Amino acid sequence: MKQVSHQNNAFYNGDCVTGAQEYIPDNSVDLLITDPPYGIKGDQLHKHYNRNEKYIIGGYVEIPQKEYADFSTAWIKEAERVLRPGGSLYIVSGYTNLVDILNALRTTCLSEINHVIWKYNFGVFTRQKYVSSHYHILFYEKPGALRTFNLECRYGLDEKTEEGKSLNNFDREDVWIINREYKPGQAKNKNELPTKLLIKMIQYSSNEGDLVCDFFLGGFSTAKVAIGLNRRATGFEISRQMFDAKSKEIETFNPGNLISDLRKPTVSTLENFGNAWTDDEIHRLKEGFLQLAARGMTKKEIVAQLGESHGRGRFAIVNALKKINCYNGTKSARTTFR
Repeated sequence: MKQVSHQNNAFYNGDCVTGAQEYIPDNSVDLLITDPPYGIKGDQLHKHYNRNEKYIIGGYVEIPQKEYADFSTAWIKEAERVLRPGGSLYIVSGYTNLVDILNALRTTCLSEINHVIWKYNFGVFTRQKYVSSHYHILFYEKPGALRTFNLECRYGLDEKTEEGKSLNNFDREDVWIINREYKPGQAKNKNELPTKLLIKMIQYSSNEGDLVCDFFLGGFSTAKVAIGLNRRATGFEISRQMFDAKSKEIETFNPGNLISDLRKPTVSTLENFGNAWTDDEIHRLKEGFLQLAARGMTKKEIVAQLGESHGRGRFAIVNALKKINCYNGTKSARTTFR
């Protein structure tokens, strides 16, 4: 199996199942993002997308649909093995053979976190049915340790739109609208994931220095973004033509070259953000609520003042007050005690 190494990254030209068994140790991968063949005659996708094949690199290897279930089970079992406890897995899939991937995942210890829908800007041309313009992204974890999820890596919890809506919540909704990338005149894979999509997954689910793996490298998009975000990268590509063409490009990539272009979130600096409540804090919270309520303050005013004095956000204060029966749905705090 041909291998190309560059700095702390290693890529292999061959089958991902046998390759992973030989080259990737158990529990060594922090994040695995992959876009496996869809089993839908991918070598003929240009007929649906009206795409000029002139710039498409040859050698695409499709999986016959009758073999897709066994194929999915084999590589997902390897993904389970190489992921560290607490490691994350993102699988991008169409719907045709999605059931085979889901069934394969159910044979593992991996746990579902989210089923994300990725909505893109142009779909497969149809005449007798609705246009398909989305993919599925299955987000799973390997249990056994704390999973990396960088809550405020893109938007701070307190950042809001002009209408007062949470930017953080919007970014973390499970429908992602991210356009495909147009690469006119560039040599490319049959179906490459957009950089913005990969940045989002890698930002939320890994840290600098982590190992990001892709079992189906294709155009090396995952590897390029991982390196650009100062992660280590590894993976497999079975097509020799694609591997030779794209592995050379990796040598020109500098670690961290994408970081300067990332949005800088305004991160909360609350003293006790994310910390568990102690019994003493809960007692002081209740006493503080009673005193402020006796002054006739509204709940909004009370929550804001308690948040400031306890070093916690609005939701943490409200949830704690609800647990000790000091909060209901009315605007006035006094009605709590009637």
